[in-house]
Amino acid sequence: MISVREIEILADRAHAGQTDKIGVPYIEHVRAVAAGLSPFGDDTLVMAGLLHDLLEDTDWTAQRLREAGVPGRVVEIVEAVTNQAGVPYDEKIRRITADPQATLVKIADNAHNSRPDRAAQLPADKRERLAAKYRSARAELWPAAARNDVEAIVRIVNPSLLAELGTHY
Repeated sequence: MISVREIEILADRAHAGQTDKIGVPYIEHVRAVAAGLSPFGDDTLVMAGLLHDLLEDTDWTAQRLREAGVPGRVVEIVEAVTNQAGVPYDEKIRRITADPQATLVKIADNAHNSRPDRAAQLPADKRERLAAKYRSARAELWPAAARNDVEAIVRIVNPSLLAELGTHY
């Protein structure tokens, strides 16, 4: 069976040369998402965190992931959190909340994308638009997971969101 380390190497190679919205190597984002999922002691979640943007942002396909030895459940989670053409973001979030593990991956992704230090580097109009989008997503995602699970993720990925927890529970 493929290891978390092998998945990290796969993700690193697949995202090589890519940067995020603020110019940081993209692998740092997926590593942060995976780190937020590590307290659960579930390699499936960590692997999904490392691969969560692979289908959107690279030429990799779900079939290619399976052929590379990625466990089927990991691929299912990655597919669940992947944007689909023509599907509005709010509908995607509702779809994700039907899968508890996909929900945790998306919570970690949302938390990292919402970090104030990252948002501060964006133009004001983009920063405000994304902040509203991510807040709206949290209103759907957080109640779909146990509060202690959300808190575990947020403590690692974006502690600035801890104050917001009380508004969702």
